[in-house]
Amino acid sequence: MTPLERLTAYGKGQPIDRLPCVPIVGNTAARVIGAKISEFKGDGPLIAKAHIEAYKLFKYDIIRIFTDLYTQAEAMGAKVHYPEDETAYLAAPAITDIAKIDRLSPADPYRDGNLPHHLEAMKIAVEAVGKEVTVTGAVTCPFTNASFLVGAETLVRLLLKNPEAVHKLCELSLETNLRYTKAIIDAGCTPSLTDAMSSCTVISPKQFKEFSYPYLKRLIDYIHSRGKAVTLHICGKTNKIWDLMVEAGADCLSIDNDADLLEAKLKVGGMVRLMGNVKPSEVMLEGTGEDVRNAVIEGIRKAHDNPKGYIVASGCSLPTETPFKNIHTMLDTVREIGYPVRLPE
Repeated sequence: MTPLERLTAYGKGQPIDRLPCVPIVGNTAARVIGAKISEFKGDGPLIAKAHIEAYKLFKYDIIRIFTDLYTQAEAMGAKVHYPEDETAYLAAPAITDIAKIDRLSPADPYRDGNLPHHLEAMKIAVEAVGKEVTVTGAVTCPFTNASFLVGAETLVRLLLKNPEAVHKLCELSLETNLRYTKAIIDAGCTPSLTDAMSSCTVISPKQFKEFSYPYLKRLIDYIHSRGKAVTLHICGKTNKIWDLMVEAGADCLSIDNDADLLEAKLKVGGMVRLMGNVKPSEVMLEGTGEDVRNAVIEGIRKAHDNPKGYIVASGCSLPTETPFKNIHTMLDTVREIGYPVRLPE
């Protein structure tokens, strides 16, 4: 089956050959084509080539066009540093003085920063393989993007000292999100949402409900209005906000390896599909093939009977240097187990 055939049939409860599997390949795709990560900057065709070739090599079920979390914030004025061959990181927020917040404006995805190049990559990927596999575009959600506009520590302080400023930053970020998701969908792709700073490791569930949830919900409502399902990933510990993530409208929760799949299944599995959560570093990067196989089997054992379905996946984006053999092992294990699943004794 092609990935599209598999996911469509799975959603309808029809027979499939195996569970869907998504090792979340980010800049590991550069290694597939022998490129340096810094070469992705400003080069949509190269980004597309890397992700198309990575998909063809590993045959996973969803392509995610992604280089780093900062593309939207950069387009709004943040400074991003691009090491020669490592993932980009935030060098400086868009503003250092909150009094200058009115100087910020939403980004134009067709003009600003690297957003046009990511859109170009999506269009190329859709044209090349979109008839057989879903192509998604990574979107950094409002609260997390807001943290890149003023700096994470500043944003956390503002939660208590100046909540109105936080809401204004989230509103600006949401407008960029809405413009970018519209462009992603218009390009024939599906937005894939990630919201690292909304983790309970960073903010409380109460703060999530006040400062992140309202903007997430509006973003997800828009994506749904365009006929697309939503996968939402929030890093770290999220068990105290799973219900709110579902309430916001997520169709699939991408569960980080800090959380427990069995607990997620018991708490929200009747309402939402689950995805995860093989450890990206400890298992996929540093582990042996046997470690990968055991971790995949453990996840399937816990969640294959989730009422709304389960996708075998890494708990977050794979580290760049993840060995190809471990990605192959993840897919091979899922193929071996098949569907209905045949778990080892």
